[in-house]
Amino acid sequence: MSQSEQIIPHGHVLRYTLKERLTHWVAAGAYIYLLLTGLAFWSPWLFWVAVILGGAPVSRMLHPWAGLIFFAAVWNMYAMWAPQMRHTDVDKKWWKAVRYYSTNQDDKMPPAGRLALLATGLVLWFPERIPWNLRFLRYISVLVHPAAALFTIGLFLIHIYMGVFAERGAFGSVIRGDVSIEFAKRYHPGWYEEIVGRSTAPRK
Repeated sequence: MSQSEQIIPHGHVLRYTLKERLTHWVAAGAYIYLLLTGLAFWSPWLFWVAVILGGAPVSRMLHPWAGLIFFAAVWNMYAMWAPQMRHTDVDKKWWKAVRYYSTNQDDKMPPAGRLALLATGLVLWFPERIPWNLRFLRYISVLVHPAAALFTIGLFLIHIYMGVFAERGAFGSVIRGDVSIEFAKRYHPGWYEEIVGRSTAPRK
């Protein structure tokens, strides 16, 4: 995306294109469905969630399909943003100063530029297709799948915190697509400098 394509009127800058935003919300919708139905399967105390979502048979049928949609959406996001996720010297400086970021001392931060669940889910989706001599895959999947899911729940909560509370205005950017120049300058100074032509660091 060129600089001229990023700048939009009224002191705002385009952060996410329509394609990027749609892909993000497809992934978000699929993950939330997976989260709710997965918790319903995991604990009897939460089985009422499956009832609300259409009943246990419907949830059991749609859960793996939602997993495939989520995986495809995340893979698509990775393909779109991989060129911007190269680890540079600027990123090394940022990680060394991460303690300042965690305490909101933005003035001390350097400029910053921008398959366990799938594998085990497939095994649990078609357990009858697993040969008896490979039954250990089912046993491993029963343990690894919920463990990996709990790990992603932690990441999901961090993602929500970062988007809603840590960077005020970030949540709106995945709806409208743009952020203010002040937002870019405060939270992503490396990207801001790239926009105004003073830096070549990729945005984060």
